[in-house]
Amino acid sequence: MAATSPATGAAALADDLLACLRAQANPANVAGMARYGISSAGTLGVTVAFSRKLARQVKRRRLDPAVRHAVAERLWRSGVHEARILASLVDAPALVTAAQAERWLRGVDSWDVCDQLCNNLLDGSPVAWALARAWPAREEEFVRRAGLVLLATRATHDRAAPDEAFVARLPACEAVADDERNLVKKAVSWALRGVGKRSPGLRRAALASAARLARRESRSARWIASDVRRELEKPEVVALVEARAAKAKARAKAEVEGSR
Repeated sequence: MAATSPATGAAALADDLLACLRAQANPANVAGMARYGISSAGTLGVTVAFSRKLARQVKRRRLDPAVRHAVAERLWRSGVHEARILASLVDAPALVTAAQAERWLRGVDSWDVCDQLCNNLLDGSPVAWALARAWPAREEEFVRRAGLVLLATRATHDRAAPDEAFVARLPACEAVADDERNLVKKAVSWALRGVGKRSPGLRRAALASAARLARRESRSARWIASDVRRELEKPEVVALVEARAAKAKARAKAEVEGSR
């Protein structure tokens, strides 16, 4: 990637990044991606690993967050599949608004871009919780999936949130569990499993949700119930959850003692 001075601005940097992606285009990869349900529209066949490499190069420049934000916007507007993933990697999470999230998600046509957008960018944004609360109730497939994915990522990354915040979201997961769309039902399972791995209490709550879903008539709800129970009842998962709880308790005790 060619050196870029501050004077060239976000537009030149975005064009430079797009040129790097296009130079790595691999039509054979596009065909392989299509077999996994990834849209071939605007897809170059570039690996996510390469996009992450480019993102690291951008971040090493220590650009002003506003510049990264502008670069990400231009990358997203290109419509190139891999450029949109790169946009989620280089944008500044603190600058993301609900309006931007809504606008970007309207252009999503593949589960991988949806998930990368949530994991790389929206999860760390100030609007993450608001979107996790609002989006699952929406009918649009990728909006609903994104809201559920955000709940799963919040369960993993937001260590400060109380268990009650996640318990409050379980009814929303159950409310859409009859949605037979594959990308949605898998996201419901992901959200319940993510919440259940957070603490012993949440594991019990997620399993209670699964038990209720198992009694429904829809194939989707029963599949979700089975998938959640299969994961959360594994001995190694139980041990992991218990270990996390013990670690959190020890950390809290140390903080109390350190404040004395």
